[in-house]
This record gives sequence, structure tokens and C-alpha cells, in this order.
Amino acid sequence: MSKMEYTFGSTITLYEETVRTFILLISLMLLPTMTWANSGEKKADESAGPVIEYVEMKPKFTVNLAEPKKYLMLNVQLLAEGAEHVEKIKKYMPVLRHEMIMMLSGMKSADLQTMEQREALRLKTKQLITDLLTKTQNSDGFRDVFFSEFLIN
Repeated sequence: MSKMEYTFGSTITLYEETVRTFILLISLMLLPTMTWANSGEKKADESAGPVIEYVEMKPKFTVNLAEPKKYLMLNVQLLAEGAEHVEKIKKYMPVLRHEMIMMLSGMKSADLQTMEQREALRLKTKQLITDLLTKTQNSDGFRDVFFSEFLIN
């Protein structure tokens, strides 16, 4: 193989020079394709819409019910749409927790036995939170309430 010598003193073969040139050409050909592919991802992210997030009401609720020796343990998740609404829910979390504790502590275990009664409690909780958020500013980003743990003892 013939050798080429550069001015800075390194010696490479014609084969090595051909491989380097080939790799450079392939890289230059792929560059516009990679740039075009990346621009599509940005557009897809922008059109995806607001972020939907679950906000856990920590710590879980443990409240005495309105009868002796009975308590309710409840873990609640709030569904919110949009980062600004998630932040608003977190900001007003102490108020939301207070009102929920007051509502739950007035209940009896007989009111929470069937699935229909528990669903009614979920809807009542959703309405309570919607009303509280509406009083503070608006409840547009708040979507729903879910109970991820429900225990009566």
C-alpha cells in the first residue's frame, strides 16, 4: 500500500485515508436526517397538551368516626391537569386536608359499608375539593378524586 505523509509528521496508508473520507461523507449525509428527526419530536411534545398528574394527599387520612372505637384510614389521590393547577393544589393542601378531616370525622361506619356508599363519598369529596378550589381562585385544572386505600376499623 502506498503511504501519504502529512506536514505534521504522521504517516497513514491510502486505505486509512479512504476509510476516513468515507466515514466523513456518511456523517455529512446523515446530519440533515438527524436534524429533521429531532425537530419532529419537539412539535409532538408541544402538541401533546397539558400534563396530567396525580397528587397524593400526604399523609394518609386517619380519622375517628362519629361513633365510639371506630376510625377510617383513607389514602387519597387528586387528578390535576396542567402544572400550574398541580402547584395550586399543593399550595392549598392544608385547607383541603382540614375540610376533608372535618367531613370524614362526621361520618359513621354504617355510611361507608357498600360500594355505592363509598362511591357517594368519593363524589362528595370531589365536590368539596372543587368548591374549595373555586373559592380560592378556580378549579379548572382539578379533574377527579381517587381512594387508593380505604379501611374502616
